[in-house]
Amino acid sequence: MTNTQKLIRAVTEADSPARILAAVQELAAAKDEAAIETLIAVFGYNNPAAAVAAIAGLTELGDVAVPQLLAQIDDYNYGARAYSIRTLAAIADPRALDILLTSAATDFAPSVRRAAAKGLGSLRFHKLDIPERQAAQAKALETLLFICQDADWSIRYAAIVGLQALAKIPKLQQPIRETFAEILATDAENAIRARVQLAQKQMLVFSC
Repeated sequence: MTNTQKLIRAVTEADSPARILAAVQELAAAKDEAAIETLIAVFGYNNPAAAVAAIAGLTELGDVAVPQLLAQIDDYNYGARAYSIRTLAAIADPRALDILLTSAATDFAPSVRRAAAKGLGSLRFHKLDIPERQAAQAKALETLLFICQDADWSIRYAAIVGLQALAKIPKLQQPIRETFAEILATDAENAIRARVQLAQKQMLVFSC
């Protein structure tokens, strides 16, 4: 039995929240692709600390974890799904675009939608060929602009965070500026207006 297999077994056999956390931290620290499936499974354990450790381990592994993350999205456990989306957003591989678009716009769980919205702005679009890159950026912009009108203020807030990141792309700055100006004029939520103002200041830095 390899060391990674022993660490995986330690996770699956742990019999308390503290032992699960310790076992997941050790498995994540191994930085072994063989651990990916088990780390994703931890998202369904109802152990937030262990899930955060699994996110860190998968993010460290990076792009190699993306195919299994996409394949193992949990359609039934929204908490596990939110952790998967957070991980995909952190890795920022553009292969996650479609699931982030769908999750941001239509998932019933606000935690999933927020994670997806924030992730849409930070994808590494430069990994795509130019025509595909432009189409992907346009889809991300369209979805974020759409959910800026959501009834849930926390979703609107996440959309603004996503748009701020997307505004690093010069050709997208104008529609984002216009949207921010409209939000400042119409949104009654103080936290939303404050977050827009912060994003506008950051956009000035991008423009310099």
